Amino acid sequence: MAGSIFGTILKISTWGESHGKAVGVTIDGCPSGIRLEESHIQQWLDRRKPGQSKFTTKRKEEDRAEILSGVFEGKTTGTPIAIVIHNTDQRSRDYSEIASYYRPGHADYTFDAKYGFRDYRGGGRSSGRETIGRVAGGAVAARILERAGIDLYAYTKEIASVSIDAGNFSREAIMENPLYMPDREAAKKAQEALEKRMEGQDSAGGIIECVIRNVPAGLGDPVFGKLDARLAAAIFSIGAVKGFEIGDGFQAARSRGSENNDSFCIRADGSVGKKTNHAGGILGGISDGADIIFRAAVKPTPSICAPQQTVNRAGEEITAVIKGRHDPVIVPRAVVVVEAMAALVIADELLLNMGTRIDDVEKFYRRR
Repeated sequence: MAGSIFGTILKISTWGESHGKAVGVTIDGCPSGIRLEESHIQQWLDRRKPGQSKFTTKRKEEDRAEILSGVFEGKTTGTPIAIVIHNTDQRSRDYSEIASYYRPGHADYTFDAKYGFRDYRGGGRSSGRETIGRVAGGAVAARILERAGIDLYAYTKEIASVSIDAGNFSREAIMENPLYMPDREAAKKAQEALEKRMEGQDSAGGIIECVIRNVPAGLGDPVFGKLDARLAAAIFSIGAVKGFEIGDGFQAARSRGSENNDSFCIRADGSVGKKTNHAGGILGGISDGADIIFRAAVKPTPSICAPQQTVNRAGEEITAVIKGRHDPVIVPRAVVVVEAMAALVIADELLLNMGTRIDDVEKFYRRR
């Protein structure tokens, strides 16, 4: 199976299945000398692990990160960093029934069509549990961003059609509620809406927004390597994501040029800035120094308790009721996954950009 490696200089390779012995990631291209401990990774994994609230799957996993290589005396060595997370609460029997049919909204049919085989125990590589490796890799990338002074955070913007009010935005509130919403009032309303969905044996989707601050101008390339295109590819690689927009996004299609254009200005420190940020921090595929702001649309959890129509491998139409432990909404646990993928892209771009100008290369090597 190809397609499990992501990145150009800073690369991650995720591995493992939902109901296998373990999942994990190998990170290659990370610079040496970065302070890295298992606790740094664990903080990120704790945000996506199951069993956090009644709005997540009841699967109980500690998701403890173990660094196997690439770190010595608390610092990265410049060699591949291997991280493993053991699976401890698999209930494969919950999935034995679905071996014979395709679950609506899942990759069961397409996986079978491609490989002629599928791991029906939770979806195997198609499971959301694959994202553990991404989050661990993103935690390492975030350590690189911290050294560069880049601030990155994501949050739930909308769940079950309940949206946050920008006037009530509080970054501190993100970590205070199980939905990771920066608006306390909206979080309460969204929880009520979710409880109604759960009572009706149904699920909900939502929108995740990500903000990346202090990104220097000049990251990204103007053709196929556009920064926004790389971010879109990274976010779309997350299984439940069905839409991506940056800046004004689709609203830009309804605007006039005079409304959508961001006027340039000179800041107090003499640097070039913008009066507005309709572009979302990227122009011509290259960062412009403003905050990078994008959104990801996440579909409702496809595993619901209500009966659904489907077909089995024998070609018969049947009614199926999916068993097992599932999230009534994927959005809260996907917030940190979006953040991790964004961190990986920006960190990779920082490393790629170091060789763009010959005078920068010359300065670096001459002072050595």
